[in-house]
Amino acid sequence: MSQRITVIGGGPGGYTAAFAAARAGAQVTLVEAGSLGGTCLNRGCIPTKTIKASADALETARRLAEFGISGGDGVRPDMPAILARKDKVVGILRGGLEKTCARLKVNLLQGRGEVVHAGLVRMHGRDGTIREIEGDRVVIATGSRCLDLPDLPVDHKRIINSDDALELAAVPGRLVVAGGGVIGCELAFIFQALGSAVTVVEGLDRILPVPSIDADLSKLIQREMKKRRIGCELARMVRGVDASGPALRVTLGPSPFVEEAAVPARPESVMEADMVLVAVGRAPNTEALGLSLAGVETDRRGWIRVNRRMETSAPGIYAIGDVLGPERIMLAHVAAMEGMVAARNCLGGAEEMDYSAVPAAVFTTPEVATVGLTEAQAREKGLNVACSQSQFRELGKAQAMGELAGLFKLVTDADTGRLLGAHLAGAHVSDIIAEPTLALKLKATAKDLAGTIHAHPTLAEGIFETVHLFED
Repeated sequence: MSQRITVIGGGPGGYTAAFAAARAGAQVTLVEAGSLGGTCLNRGCIPTKTIKASADALETARRLAEFGISGGDGVRPDMPAILARKDKVVGILRGGLEKTCARLKVNLLQGRGEVVHAGLVRMHGRDGTIREIEGDRVVIATGSRCLDLPDLPVDHKRIINSDDALELAAVPGRLVVAGGGVIGCELAFIFQALGSAVTVVEGLDRILPVPSIDADLSKLIQREMKKRRIGCELARMVRGVDASGPALRVTLGPSPFVEEAAVPARPESVMEADMVLVAVGRAPNTEALGLSLAGVETDRRGWIRVNRRMETSAPGIYAIGDVLGPERIMLAHVAAMEGMVAARNCLGGAEEMDYSAVPAAVFTTPEVATVGLTEAQAREKGLNVACSQSQFRELGKAQAMGELAGLFKLVTDADTGRLLGAHLAGAHVSDIIAEPTLALKLKATAKDLAGTIHAHPTLAEGIFETVHLFED
């Protein structure tokens, strides 16, 4: 008799686990409380990038004269049409997932899953019915949601979160973004292109203060924000919002996360805005899952603890994706790989998740992409570090495209020549990062990259040019 696997959560991790198990011959039930595709497809990656494509098209139209084309004057965004296109793209992709479920005979059920033990999941249907699903293994992939701040309550009208931002039928005139991380920066560039006057407020002392993002990339993105008149309030926090008048009065104060010696404290100040976007983190979707009774250990914030085989503390119960929290890597493609590892182990395997070469992309303007160690991380490990860096504008393809902002930075071990990390900014670097990711996976050296022929003229030549700078 084939294994019976119940997957709770139909995001990238959940559906990937379900499809992998089904292809291996398991009987799979996939329980999803919302829409198939999870946050990534419905409220995150895909909607954001679809709207960004419209924003990029708008910026290109405004620059038509640079390319010798007239007629770019007067272009403006049509938000209802942009949202309709976004919904169409999401619908097409969701339909594809539903067809895959049918083809692989994955039993897709709509409802909220509750774990009783590895052999039983109780599903609470949308119509109030309760259904018990028997099986042999359970994979939890319920993901995360926007974090709510008690001091900055979201009303979903004028104080909004990132989910709300993707449904705005009109562009706010003045937008304050609370949080200069990945989500905040992406949405800041999008709404600036659509016509908002944007100010980003970040509690730390740099934009994109993510350990895996090299400081040189943060500096570049901050410069590009300045060029676009996106305000940056670093080492500052939104202390409160007065919504009693026609305009929001946003109080900014010093951040407790930065030492005054590093960034001199400034007194509180007030600025007006039409909307505040709160983009400060994520919270786990673990309530009502029955984890404690099932013996599944979580940390104090509710993130599930697992080992490298994706096993929880309860035998036969696995967990993957965002529900594992920031101690792992909260990215859709990581969740998908974790889902494949969990599926194989549900069927008797003993695979471990490898996080050594995980690429990440930030869809700002220009894009940022990174993999491996930053220069700072490599030095903290005591390695003998060598770095090389080149500018995007030095590439013929970049000049031809009119995309000059960006850089390539490679981090290597000076003793062995082995590649330790790659940190890119510029047009389409989210695609280019695949090459250094493979190089890291294969433990390649700078010499290996230097001996690899790159097509001309392409943007990927930036890797070739940068690695040859080590010879200088």
